[in-house]
Amino acid sequence: MSQEQPKRHPNQEPIKYGDVLPVSGDLAQKPVAPEDAAMMQSAETRVLGQTQPGGVASVMQAAATKNEQAGIVGHQDVTDVTGDRGVTVTETQLPGRRIVTESVGGQVVGQFVEPTPVQCCPTSPVRETALTIGEALEATSYTVGHKPVEQSDAAAIQAAEARATGSNVITPGGLASMAQSAAAFNADCPREEEKIKLSDVLTGASAKLPADKAATRQDAAGVADAEMRNSSDASATPGGVAASVAAAARLNESVTNVM
Repeated sequence: MSQEQPKRHPNQEPIKYGDVLPVSGDLAQKPVAPEDAAMMQSAETRVLGQTQPGGVASVMQAAATKNEQAGIVGHQDVTDVTGDRGVTVTETQLPGRRIVTESVGGQVVGQFVEPTPVQCCPTSPVRETALTIGEALEATSYTVGHKPVEQSDAAAIQAAEARATGSNVITPGGLASMAQSAAAFNADCPREEEKIKLSDVLTGASAKLPADKAATRQDAAGVADAEMRNSSDASATPGGVAASVAAAARLNESVTNVM
């Protein structure tokens, strides 16, 4: 049974995903649809307890409402990309914090870190609450672990390892070495499913580092610079290595300010 569509206003341009969220490809050109926003609201509520003010669901709802009022989309419309790949809100639990990642159509559009209570034995020393570079790299394996390793990822991992260890020497068999090898292999690999993914390199990253340290704003800036300098479009991957180190640095600063 078909529904009557609102009359479209003349010369009204749709609000597309690329206008309001950091997405690329086909999704960026699609108008934000009401059912997409409803799915994200449901996902945020399920994981976070409520829709976040100013968050991804809120932004999508505002855009979808304007598109519906302009007659560009119907109330029950779903974008084909999100219909196929869905919208997700996932959380990664780490000691003392959780990392929340929001995705639309398989692309990461939002990520933030929340501190959580840490239980410890009364006779034990107080646990260090700072998030380390190694833990940030591990978080990347959860957020965008499906992404094939590119040169920009390898450069960011190398910069992160150097800052974690205090040495610019690439350790044979270490994270940076593995990432560089993976990027070189992927560059010549014609089959997407055979490419080496970030999760293959970064799972258990903390244990693979010979040394580690709490992530700082300076570390985040250095890693972001390395990732963007080696990216074809001079940008960092949403939810990628630079984004995860930056999220860790922000959490560490917030913890320091509270203490």
